[in-house]
Amino acid sequence: MKLFNYWRSSASYRVRLALGFKGLSYDYVAVNLQKGEQHDPSHVARNPWHSVPVLELDDGAQLTQSVAIVEYLEETHPTPALFPAAPLARARMRAMVEVVNSGIQPLHNLQVNNYVKDVLKGDPKAWASTWIDKGLDALEAMAKQHGGKFMVGDQFTFADACLLPQLYGARRFASVDAARVPTLIRIEETCLALDFVQRAKPDAQPDAQPA
Repeated sequence: MKLFNYWRSSASYRVRLALGFKGLSYDYVAVNLQKGEQHDPSHVARNPWHSVPVLELDDGAQLTQSVAIVEYLEETHPTPALFPAAPLARARMRAMVEVVNSGIQPLHNLQVNNYVKDVLKGDPKAWASTWIDKGLDALEAMAKQHGGKFMVGDQFTFADACLLPQLYGARRFASVDAARVPTLIRIEETCLALDFVQRAKPDAQPDAQPA
């Protein structure tokens, strides 16, 4: 498999976590979003949405959108399971995933922030922090209600694979008040002790740039 991705992309980070959790090997192909490589015709042919990640399977089939990719990996490589077995727990995990995937991250991604800055002449950091704070507050409440060692119970799930990139991104665009989201910070610390998480971190990627 090949993963077309960018080191700082939170959606790419989610997929790297899922691949690492399942012990699946892949070739890392960097797509530099800062240089606009996502708009190159060769990449647009892979992903008409001009974004990453794209997972290319061994037979040449290409998958886009991180949630769809991770669901495919769960269906085709069910062990170890990244989704809870119980339907109620699985639904709660999906709700947490959607808070990140549709509620927080799209509102502060690169193209949105650039639009706020260049077209609306606004402050992209102020814009981003508004939605990040709102979303993390929601995740904190959900984790308190349904979490254990991890976001949903005591096993690493796709909800945790969404939390880690969101916290990473939040620290880039806004401050993360540990006193405000102590449950999320505790879960993050638990996740960071896992070897596959360390390997998936943005700074560990071959295209990572120094701060």
